[in-house]
Amino acid sequence: MMHRNKFLVGILCAAILSSCNQKENTKAIVVKNTLDFEKTFETVELTSAFLNVTDLNTVGIRDTENDALQVTQTVDIDGDGTMDEILFQPKIAANSEKIYEIVTITEAEKPKAKDLCYSRFVPERTDDYTWENNRVAFRVYGPVAQKMIEDGTPGGTLSSGVDAWLKKVEYPIINNWYKKNAIKRGAYHEDSPEGRDNFHVGVSRGVGGIAVKSDTSYYTSKNYTKWRTITTGPLRTSFYLEYANWNANGKTIKESKVISLDLGSNFSKFTTHIEGTDTISAGLTLHEKDGKVNGNQAHGWLSYWQPHFETELGTAIIAPKGTFLGFETYDTNQKDLSNAYAHLKVTNNEVVYYSGFAWSESKQFKNQQEWESYLDKFSKQINTPLEVTLKE
Repeated sequence: MMHRNKFLVGILCAAILSSCNQKENTKAIVVKNTLDFEKTFETVELTSAFLNVTDLNTVGIRDTENDALQVTQTVDIDGDGTMDEILFQPKIAANSEKIYEIVTITEAEKPKAKDLCYSRFVPERTDDYTWENNRVAFRVYGPVAQKMIEDGTPGGTLSSGVDAWLKKVEYPIINNWYKKNAIKRGAYHEDSPEGRDNFHVGVSRGVGGIAVKSDTSYYTSKNYTKWRTITTGPLRTSFYLEYANWNANGKTIKESKVISLDLGSNFSKFTTHIEGTDTISAGLTLHEKDGKVNGNQAHGWLSYWQPHFETELGTAIIAPKGTFLGFETYDTNQKDLSNAYAHLKVTNNEVVYYSGFAWSESKQFKNQQEWESYLDKFSKQINTPLEVTLKE
């Protein structure tokens, strides 16, 4: 009996020691919000190097306050088959911090969430590239659409402007709208409970297309030439676009970009690599010129609030501090070339800005004042992001 008791005590001590060692080896991150409002839809990016793990597919993030696993999304940025970062959106109260435990989990243990952040190449509608989240949707146009215009073939589009798809539901609409369009050409231009595409782009900048200003003129690229989807999922969609070199009054401009759209945001993030210029101008089409251009130099945003087919529509561009140089309204009699422009600084051949919109039918914002308050808040968020430290 004495030997048996010693054996049981030994097992108990080993279990306690093992538990202590596991506790000592537990990793955690501290996420801090230094702003005076709650953050709920800011995406935190964690790399394998930061977490010191080899496989992000087995990483779980657990809220230590309620023991709940967070919705996450892993991203292979360079397409080499290895996940480079893991994303999650913590809920952090104003001027506070929270601790999240980094745990190892199986695929079956991961929380399930709908893939509301989605994008894809659309060969069935020439060669659009379209993207959306639970609040907004956009599209741009490819080389086939450009060639159709250049060859005089009906149905093409020659534009590097960004189109806004006016949705008023939270679920994805891209595939449904293109399916309707395949059955009846132009079906998504008609009003429906999901919204409609009645935002005209033409050769304008749409919602955030870029130009290079030389003297008093603006020069733009043609359609994108290459694309690559990077990720889709519950928290983010992102993709890569490349453009043929273009001329800006004698300057050769080389342009490519990564565009991303996160859950809960009205703004796509444009990370543009550009050579041949120290500044760019991101534009908002003025359509009928019956709206209100407004800007805030201190907060780095430009906005256009306009009547839109018996509704109202707000578009905007926001850039981080040190990037936003100013803005102007460019008014011309040439069709679709009147735009409000945000002038942005290029640093080391890169410029980052955000562009998006709000439609009154979506019921997200009541009026121009609410929209511009959102712009101020969004500006604070991108200039003062969540602080993340590793706690081991």
